[in-house]
Amino acid sequence: MPLKIMLKKKQLSAGRVPLLLFLCRMISALEVPLDLVQPPTITQQSPKDYIIDPRENIVIQCEAKGKPPPSFSWTRNGTHFDIDKDPLVTMKHGSGTLIINIMAEGKAETYEGVYQCTARNERGAAISNNIVVRPSRSPLWTKERLEPIILRNGQSLVLPCRPPIGLPPAIIFWMDNSFQRLPQSERVSQGLNGDLYFSNVLPEDTREDYICYARFNHTQTIQQKQPISLKVISAKSSKERPPTFLTPEGSESLKEELRGNTLSLECIAEGLPTPVIYWIKEDGTLPINRTFYRNFKKTLQITHVSEADSGNYQCIAKNTLGAIHHTISVTVKAAPYWIVAPKNLVLSPGENGTLICRANGNPKPRIGWLTNGVPIEIAPDDPSRKIDGDTIIFSNVQERSSAVYQCNASNEYGYLLANAFVNVLAEPPRILTSANTLYQVIANRAALLDCAFFGSPLPTIEWFKGTKGSALHEDIYVLHDNGTLEIPVAQKDSTGTYTCVARNKLGMAKNEVHLEIKDPTRIIKQPEYAVVQRGSKVSFECKVKHDQTLIPTIMWLKDNGELPNDERFSIDKDHLVVTDVSDDDGGTYTCAANTTLDSVSASAVLRVVDVPNPPFDLELTNQLDKSVQLTWTPGDDNNSPITKFIIEYEDAMHEAGLWHHQAEVSGTQTTAQLKLSPYVNYSFRVMAENRIGRSVPSEASEQYLTKAAEPDLNPTAVEGLGTEPDNLVITWKPLNGFESNGPGLQYKVSWRQKDGDDEWTSVVVANVSKYIVSGTPTFVPYLIKVQALNDVGFAPEPAAVMGHSGEDLPMAAPGNVRVGVVNSTLAEVHWDPVPLKSIRGHLQGYRIYYWKTQSSSKRHRRHIEKKILTFQGSKTHGMLPGLQPYSHYALNVRVVNGKGEGPASADRGFHTPEGVPSAPSSLKIVNPTLDSLTLEWDPPSHPNGILTEYVLKYQPINSSHELGPLVDLKIPANKTRWTLKNLNFSTRYKFYFYAQTSVGSGSQITEEAITTVDEGKMAMASRQVDIATQGWFIGLMCAVALLILILLIVCFIRRNKGGKYPVKEKEDAHADPEIQPMKEDDGTFGEYSDAEDHKPLKKGSRTPSDRTVKKEDSDDSLVDYGEGVNGQFNEDGSFIGQYSGKKEKEPAEGNESSEAPSPVNAMNSFV
Repeated sequence: MPLKIMLKKKQLSAGRVPLLLFLCRMISALEVPLDLVQPPTITQQSPKDYIIDPRENIVIQCEAKGKPPPSFSWTRNGTHFDIDKDPLVTMKHGSGTLIINIMAEGKAETYEGVYQCTARNERGAAISNNIVVRPSRSPLWTKERLEPIILRNGQSLVLPCRPPIGLPPAIIFWMDNSFQRLPQSERVSQGLNGDLYFSNVLPEDTREDYICYARFNHTQTIQQKQPISLKVISAKSSKERPPTFLTPEGSESLKEELRGNTLSLECIAEGLPTPVIYWIKEDGTLPINRTFYRNFKKTLQITHVSEADSGNYQCIAKNTLGAIHHTISVTVKAAPYWIVAPKNLVLSPGENGTLICRANGNPKPRIGWLTNGVPIEIAPDDPSRKIDGDTIIFSNVQERSSAVYQCNASNEYGYLLANAFVNVLAEPPRILTSANTLYQVIANRAALLDCAFFGSPLPTIEWFKGTKGSALHEDIYVLHDNGTLEIPVAQKDSTGTYTCVARNKLGMAKNEVHLEIKDPTRIIKQPEYAVVQRGSKVSFECKVKHDQTLIPTIMWLKDNGELPNDERFSIDKDHLVVTDVSDDDGGTYTCAANTTLDSVSASAVLRVVDVPNPPFDLELTNQLDKSVQLTWTPGDDNNSPITKFIIEYEDAMHEAGLWHHQAEVSGTQTTAQLKLSPYVNYSFRVMAENRIGRSVPSEASEQYLTKAAEPDLNPTAVEGLGTEPDNLVITWKPLNGFESNGPGLQYKVSWRQKDGDDEWTSVVVANVSKYIVSGTPTFVPYLIKVQALNDVGFAPEPAAVMGHSGEDLPMAAPGNVRVGVVNSTLAEVHWDPVPLKSIRGHLQGYRIYYWKTQSSSKRHRRHIEKKILTFQGSKTHGMLPGLQPYSHYALNVRVVNGKGEGPASADRGFHTPEGVPSAPSSLKIVNPTLDSLTLEWDPPSHPNGILTEYVLKYQPINSSHELGPLVDLKIPANKTRWTLKNLNFSTRYKFYFYAQTSVGSGSQITEEAITTVDEGKMAMASRQVDIATQGWFIGLMCAVALLILILLIVCFIRRNKGGKYPVKEKEDAHADPEIQPMKEDDGTFGEYSDAEDHKPLKKGSRTPSDRTVKKEDSDDSLVDYGEGVNGQFNEDGSFIGQYSGKKEKEPAEGNESSEAPSPVNAMNSFV
């Protein structure tokens, strides 16, 4: 059965590597296992300066190890301390620790002294440090009577504390009766000695409870000094003075500090203004990383001082009146410190060795040796040792050479005591590291494989990899003295089993360990910097890749601490989501991925922005009559810099609650100089604006009422218009309350005739914006002024504006009216203007009334309603469009002003020439026979002249919709019925019909009709009934009908889509040449227009004709046409629509498609 090796895992993280390297160097291979004989070693002891709490039992520690276990004894003040004779003193079992039971009885002061512990066995004796035991003390202040201190404003002051001397020294601070710390500043501060220094006093320093407190931490007690009363009297003026030092005194002082401690240098100065302190080091610079300024730069601290920090330090106190300096000479002394401390020495019989004790200090320490606690000078002689200053040399040691040696290095500032034993043993090698330990290491990091060992003589160590590997050498590996094998950069191929072999002359030992290399943990998607607005949502992503055998733990941190315990924070897989973000959520968010071997992290900053907080502390200063200075304190910009401030004002006197824009300033300003108007009760508020938006307004400032003044402005929009022939109405836009500049706002209204020599007439009114002047002449120009005034005075003199008194109806009519007929529908009218005096008002234009008296062809036609055209301004001619041809008209002209129309001119008559007629009113086809059709029609509704004849054109349409030859027929004008004979039976015909005057042809009307069916063919169809009633024939006919229906649907769809189809092409091919239009490019006949002929023509339908009235050439422009009274040409709204109807085109414009064939026609065509 194969052996199953149980592996114990030992994992090395990256953070442990430096620590392990340190431990590897510190742990000696001479660490003796506790199962072997060895001298005592002190493992724990109380501190050298041991301050105890007198209210508790005294415990003085002394612990040691050794084999056999050591026994313990104590000395007190240099003599043996017999604990058996003192019932209050006991020693812990198996330990040297003393417990002195002073809580039962006795006092701590009884046991003050210097204690030393000795641990002893058969191999030697180890001793502890001298432990100085002292009880802590927190004495009370001595009672004293403190007189009140009275000073003038600006004087300097030192309030002494002088705390009682305690053990350890007390911590000093100043508070008031309410246990609130007193505020400190560059002017007021506490010195290192506990005193409170005032560079200069102010009235606000007056108080009766300046109290110095001393806190003794060891006993957790606070002692209080008697309160000090200070009263500062305000002086009219305090004389300024240059600085002088309150501490230290003089220009130079000395300071000593021990190496390793914190050096504290202090300079406090008085003066007015308050001095500022600066520090320099003469002939050197202050150490950057160890220098700190405390107490408003009055204290300079340098941590971990060394001899190199000795030198001269200078503090400089400066204000506007001068400067003063003080030099402090610093000397750094040193208590003894180790250079080489003695270490335990394990030797085998006959070996050699050394103990080295090397220390330094300032002054140089003295080195003394002891053996087993006895000065080596009086100890038993040992021939194997030799003392050479700080070194003891051992040669050819034997078992009796085993002992404990003490090295004491001391100077006036302290001492060092170290125990180091010499243990003579003969032991074969042993390996102390556990067998089959498993090490797991991240790739590309150092791997440390332990091989702790012991043996005497000292064994040699070798490492092997694999079962048959050769010894590992230091070209790739690092072999440490303590047996550890280091692989500086472990790779995947470093995985395997490693064997450690220890040998000395007494034997050999080996141990196997195992190494696994893991992939590093990496963050492949890091969280990213985010800027979000308050109240919104933000998400951080963190994706981690790791070794499959390691399970990472993902943790999110905020500012290196835990996430807030808030439901707004949620973690969903790789995302951290924060909803309803607040200001406190801003900070650094870190995604940390930890495995048992390594850890990685990535951080991103969240910046929460929002509109600024409103400004506050608004203050008005420099208050003048017409200006004031406004200052404010900006609110938090919420992480988005303020770009500008908007200032608004409220006039509480005139428009309370209504805020107006006053000014804007840049975001770096906190002061604005504002211009003001008189007699306004101002309040101001400020809003801040940044990239996100605008803050809510600040609280309103205090109110500021400006003094009243005369108005700066006069009313605007001054007008003078009469509403009656004998008045003048003066109106204006009044000033608002803000513009009034004072109480008692009124208006001085002045007027006089423009062309007269009259003086100004004036009246003062209030609370109105209109004044009516009565008894004025009709329509006379006036000069008008409206001036504002109040209780303080008048506004500047206003400019005069011109107005007119009221208008009256014009008194005269236009003369010399002349009419010129341009064509059958257009006439031009001219007239002489009316004199301005007769107009009696503002001339608005001339108005032409015109009407048709009777038609030239109908003498008794009634009059129609009059039509009106208005021509604006002073025009003296105009065009009358939309007239009816061949008609008699009459007109007159009137002048128009703001009051109305004047009298009409004498009527002037004219008549229009003939024009082309409109289309016949109707066309019907009646009484169809086999070879004839009868046409009936009504004359045109507008013959526009004397009809000369009618023109009828027609052409047949065969079953394939092809047009036959066109027949042209002239019909007398007095006819309204006509019969066409010798037509083809059962044939569709298309007719084109229009009337003519001597001017030309009118619009046409079209119609279609079919001659009746031949009775012979009907008889033949009757004889064939026996075939038509057969089933197969009925089925065939149904199929044919279905096909025809499908074809008709397809044709209908194609025609609706605008396409051409064969029927149209055939119709075009057979059109009458007289009525087919010619294409301009090739002279071919035009096609049917889908836009005009997309539907079959029905009975009575009309098609457009080119016999339309063409506009005559005229030199008149459009402006010669007048406007109707209501902006129309005539009373019914359209002067053209009144005389025009829908027109049909002649065949020359294109052929209309015929009516779609009926099923009967389709059947006839088929048969």
